[in-house]
Amino acid sequence: MVVPPGPQSHMSSQLTPAAAAQALDAHTREMVQWHFSPATGCPYWLAQIPALGFDPLKDITCFADIGQFSSFDDEVLRKEDPALFIPKSYAGRPYNVFETGGTTGMPKQRIGWDDYQTDYTEFSEHYGPDFFPQGANWLMVGPTGPRRLRLAIEHLANIRGGACYFIDLDPRWVKRLIGMGEMRMAKLYQEHVIDQAATIIRHRDIGCLFTTPKLLESLAERISLVDAGIRGVFAGGTTMTPQYVRFIEEEVLEGKINFAPTYGNTLMGLAISKQRGPGEFSLTYHAPQPRAVLRIVNPDSPSELMPYGAYGRVELTTMTKEFFMPRFLERDEAIRRAPCDEFPWDGVGDVRPFQSGTKTVIEGVY
Repeated sequence: MVVPPGPQSHMSSQLTPAAAAQALDAHTREMVQWHFSPATGCPYWLAQIPALGFDPLKDITCFADIGQFSSFDDEVLRKEDPALFIPKSYAGRPYNVFETGGTTGMPKQRIGWDDYQTDYTEFSEHYGPDFFPQGANWLMVGPTGPRRLRLAIEHLANIRGGACYFIDLDPRWVKRLIGMGEMRMAKLYQEHVIDQAATIIRHRDIGCLFTTPKLLESLAERISLVDAGIRGVFAGGTTMTPQYVRFIEEEVLEGKINFAPTYGNTLMGLAISKQRGPGEFSLTYHAPQPRAVLRIVNPDSPSELMPYGAYGRVELTTMTKEFFMPRFLERDEAIRRAPCDEFPWDGVGDVRPFQSGTKTVIEGVY
């Protein structure tokens, strides 16, 4: 099994948990002042102040104080004009509009400028030049279109000295086909995507790959990724149990390709998986703190943290100059994991769809 090397220039490994907590508190104060100050704030959050019941500029002094906010209603990102989230200091500056998957209704939208570059630059710096070989070209097999992932993967390829090829996937169509019981059509669409990916790999010099675990498995059924010259794989998008991680590493990647599983989305950025030892297949992800914070909370009382080792619902708080979103309850659940040397703050382990242990959840290929 090929496991990731230790962090290269990742600043988190240089912090103690106490120092990381202090940095998070300082960042929280700075971001709340930025988004709620009349001089720099965005129209949406400035308009919310009278209904909050507290004064963010005075009452938010540390990250724990974020608990004064109610859970963020993601319907806001569906119904409201994304331009309402533009901070005054960014007014007049052209922006990107990024969408979430949109597999559960109208997609949520957020605006952005440079956050995706920051997230993926940090991800790149976490791994050495040989993990994803410097100068290698990339292939992305996944959702492009309105998603920030497309720009992010290309940025990752470029800063590592390579170019990026793309095979598009429409997860909304896959989810619809599965929901209609059209399993044959969903399988045909998946084969269509894999056909294109295999063609690019055969005819172009590709050294690194981003895709979803399910598509990675299907691609490996078509060609040997090792023989094709793939040296590094970056995957995310669907549940990866310990058993499935072992299957991917030992069978799909033949124990010879570097594997970086990740957990991320348009609203959070990218949570990196901690280094694992030989024979360890359970994944633990750590958010790009302090820009984003993941907590595992009691599903029935989201203000309460779950104890370490217990499953709970994933709660996301995003705090950058571009975007502020407190206490959003994700549609995922995970095990609360303790800080580690690599990441001195809590992690989320064995992520899966919320309540998937008690009901059937359709994930499709993404």
